[in-house]
Amino acid sequence: MGLEIERRFLVRTTAWQSLVRTSVHLSQGYISISPHGVTTRVRHDHAKGWLTLKAPVAAGAAPATGPIRRWEFEYAIPLGDAKCLLDHCPHQLRKERHTLNLAGGDWVVDCFADANHGLVLAEVEVELERPDAGLCLPRWLGPEVTGNGRLSNAALARHPWSQWLEQEKQALWR
Repeated sequence: MGLEIERRFLVRTTAWQSLVRTSVHLSQGYISISPHGVTTRVRHDHAKGWLTLKAPVAAGAAPATGPIRRWEFEYAIPLGDAKCLLDHCPHQLRKERHTLNLAGGDWVVDCFADANHGLVLAEVEVELERPDAGLCLPRWLGPEVTGNGRLSNAALARHPWSQWLEQEKQALWR
């Protein structure tokens, strides 16, 4: 894969549902999460499996707004291997990922399950050369949460949405 550039948003309404092109149920777990932001993740969709390594491009905190830039290397692995590895991951999450038919980048909406139920996030992966070129933000998006480390999938696997205080959740909307 190489360099991944993305932005993340809370989702305000269900208007995105009319744009769904495909949907898939994902189960994922974290084999390792370093304090420096390097993660090793295993994921499967009940048909295929992947092993993914992610690392920040530069040391330091992610920006509060604007795109996150990370190295991402993803490898297909046999489904049985993915399930076996997932069984050994102490930090896991499940979500329904909806790929959208929307211009300006590769848009997905993730509807989280289990202990993260109720959390809905939109992500857009944008082009390396022009990360904001042609990017029109739909009205159904809520506030941008790019750079909020607590809303990364790795963080949600360790400290799920259901454990957040109500005032912490509400503060995201301000």
